[in-house]
Amino acid sequence: MGEPTFWDNPEAAQRTVGEVKKLQAVLKPLDQLHQQSEDLNAAVELAEEDPSFEETVASELEAIEPTLDEAEFQALFTGSHDSCDAIMTINARDGGTDANDWAEMMLRMYIRWAELHEYSVELLDRSDNEEAGINSASLLIRGPMAYGFLKGETGQHRLVRISPFNSEGKRQTSFAAVDVSPEIADDSDEIEVTKEDVEEQTFRASGAGGQHVNKTSSAIRLIHKETGLVVQCQNERSQHKNRATAYKMMRSLLARQEEAKREAEQVDKYNKQAKTGFGSQIRNYFLHPDQRVKDARTGHLVGNFHAVLDGQIQEFLEAYLRWLVAEDDV
Repeated sequence: MGEPTFWDNPEAAQRTVGEVKKLQAVLKPLDQLHQQSEDLNAAVELAEEDPSFEETVASELEAIEPTLDEAEFQALFTGSHDSCDAIMTINARDGGTDANDWAEMMLRMYIRWAELHEYSVELLDRSDNEEAGINSASLLIRGPMAYGFLKGETGQHRLVRISPFNSEGKRQTSFAAVDVSPEIADDSDEIEVTKEDVEEQTFRASGAGGQHVNKTSSAIRLIHKETGLVVQCQNERSQHKNRATAYKMMRSLLARQEEAKREAEQVDKYNKQAKTGFGSQIRNYFLHPDQRVKDARTGHLVGNFHAVLDGQIQEFLEAYLRWLVAEDDV
């Protein structure tokens, strides 16, 4: 980064800056822990010679515990792509208009989480529903261990509430599906996608965008011939930019698929789960009859529904990582 030509290629420079931030997120607590352990050892040696230093030992122990907890937590990121940025797709599922509204609520929730942790967010694709909410949306979230934190969000999210779209005020259950994959760099040789590997479709963009919308076929949809995976991007006015983003999304999906193959036990558990509807959800969000959010895998429970929807989901992300390690040990 100190080289005079570092910023000659802004895109490559930004990737390097991002890599530095990721490394610092791991190294900083380790450096701090090393320094604090030396201070603790010095205090213990002094206390062995002079009992009056025992309070100093207790103080050093109290100071080192949070740093040790942070270092132990960093050790939970054992996945091969945990340090990558994350591409997240949210789709409305069962529940009609309520599901579309719920998908948009979740979109805001993840954007707020990213903002709270000073991660950057780029909207890759958004398809609005005609009545309310969204049909789907895709985000690129950049920050230290973004994929490592968010990978556990993949699955069905269930909302139970009194429907604002029901004139009779009845309780409604709706679902939104979340899919998270690691962003793979364009110049990476880990995953390669060529034009021969995909079927490309163009269509007219929908949603906000002024006079340009619905006048040119700038939106891109890619279908991977071998796996059947589908991605689309329509957020940019340029077909070229949408195509580049779509290929990035496809590489990310394929990378996650390869990662899953290497984790046979996780694949087995994933394949045994229903993919949609009742009984398949990873987390339940209740606004009626009481307010609470509970993870179906970890059992983690939060009683403040609105705080969770305002992006305060860190407890769930950390609980999943600890649960995942516990499951692997079993």
